[in-house]
Amino acid sequence: MSQYWDGRFAREGMIWGSEPSPSAEQARKLFLAEGVKSVLVPGAGYGRNTKVFSAGFTAYGVEMSAEALELAAEWDPETVFIAGSALEVQLNTQVDAVYCYDVLHLFMEAQRRQLVAACLDQLRPGGLLYFTSFSDEDPNNGTGNQLEPGTYEYKEGKYAHFFSEADLRDHFAGTEILETGSFTERLHSSQGGAHEYILRYIIARTLS
Repeated sequence: MSQYWDGRFAREGMIWGSEPSPSAEQARKLFLAEGVKSVLVPGAGYGRNTKVFSAGFTAYGVEMSAEALELAAEWDPETVFIAGSALEVQLNTQVDAVYCYDVLHLFMEAQRRQLVAACLDQLRPGGLLYFTSFSDEDPNNGTGNQLEPGTYEYKEGKYAHFFSEADLRDHFAGTEILETGSFTERLHSSQGGAHEYILRYIIARTLS
């Protein structure tokens, strides 16, 4: 997977532009209201969303693509970026909140569970989680070869898991789920194109 993303970042640079996801702003407001001081962003890419958090929190970004990390160091120098896999614990301290944008659906089930577990291990008791992922309501759901239940190779060489609400809640069993919902995200690429995706989000709290 790192080869794929290195290639894309090398060719396209800031693939999805500089504007953060509206969900990052929603998460920022929630975190401020909850007194959060530190935020972890797994799969941080080039820092499109980390910049929302580094302006007011101690922000950490985990990213495996060396090309993305070079871009991130210039775009968001206030965030502490760590080269490594989001599937593994990368911090030697616990944070108050995790914001994870469109990373969970990139993996098969065993690795999805591993990602959630790694995030929980880096989160203090009572800490907050805000995750977004592809929804089963997205038109791409069911397209291409089925690799696992709900997981499809919807483009050649590219697969994703499309979450139902029950499936997403199941991935966060053992936490206090505060809110779930769905929204349409419109991404503008650095090449001038635009794509729409239907996403689900989940807000949860670790048990004290």
